[in-house]
Amino acid sequence: MTRKPDDEAERAVSALANADDRIVEGALRPKRLSELIGQTRVREQLSLMLEGALGRGRTPDHVLLSGPPGLGKTTLAMIISAELGAPMRITSGPAIERAGDLAAILSTLSEGEVVFIDEIHRVARPAEEMLYLAMEDFRVDVVIGKGPGATAIPLDIAQFTLVGATTRAGLLPAALRDRFGFTAHLDFYEPEELGVIVRRSAGLLGVALRDDGAEEIAGRSRGTPRIANRLLRRVRDYAEVRGNGLITQDIAKAALELYEVDEMGLDRLDHAVLAALVRKFGGGPVGLSTLAVAVGEEAETVEVVAEPFLVRAGLIARTPRGRVATPASWEYLGLPVPQQGPWVRQPEAGQGPPGEVTLFD
Repeated sequence: MTRKPDDEAERAVSALANADDRIVEGALRPKRLSELIGQTRVREQLSLMLEGALGRGRTPDHVLLSGPPGLGKTTLAMIISAELGAPMRITSGPAIERAGDLAAILSTLSEGEVVFIDEIHRVARPAEEMLYLAMEDFRVDVVIGKGPGATAIPLDIAQFTLVGATTRAGLLPAALRDRFGFTAHLDFYEPEELGVIVRRSAGLLGVALRDDGAEEIAGRSRGTPRIANRLLRRVRDYAEVRGNGLITQDIAKAALELYEVDEMGLDRLDHAVLAALVRKFGGGPVGLSTLAVAVGEEAETVEVVAEPFLVRAGLIARTPRGRVATPASWEYLGLPVPQQGPWVRQPEAGQGPPGEVTLFD
């Protein structure tokens, strides 16, 4: 049975938020830029932009936040609102199906309010066109009537700051992307940064945690704070039920092995993708939809949930011809790296043995 992307939030190493994450994250989110761990470049750039706007008494430029799920786009949007001392209106792209849905939000804004649209790449086209005008001129055209007799009435709205978040920046039309004055791409976190986040979260949750336990959790968290916090909660349960409540390195290892999260942070889905790519398709190249069918997942799940980390870990590569397993995938699966493969550039006739192992399109 093929699982939908929404079901993937239940994986221990899924970067998508599940119901428990949404409840807990509210208590764990940093409230100000000074409390934010990691994303140093983005934090400094945002700080300059917000301070400059406040000093001039103007609303800041619209902000676009892109990057894989779980890295803190929603948290940053809330921080922007807090730094400005402004209220925040929250919605999502899928919820804005008609221009009227967007007009209802924009026409009731107060001066300087922050509007956060998650998954902004999924805003319906009619609403998207209204958004262009609102972002540039702080005006919306409300259409009265239908057909030839319809009349567009211009309506001025309060100046606001739009914060859009997307995991698929490439799907945004250029016309929309160009209207954002500040664009930030959030990067995966380093294990050291995740260790700090895990220790901070443990303190807020009242969890007894040793430094070596924090490092073990951080190392398996795929560079993603949401995953680190979820693994911390699951290791906490293990420590309380099968230990004395203190999370040590050994306790963390035992707990994460129970949840099938290995030293690299890979779980059963990741293993299935690598195994299919290597064993069924000889290392590729293979198309995304074909690979997704082979592992019983939605193509979007493989592309958005599994692939970003597998690519970052150097286990697979995307090429114009499809997904390709790297030599590291074969080694991860405990298989000998074949001498023939998509990463081996074959020599021209009479030039001797193959050259260096390298990925190429």
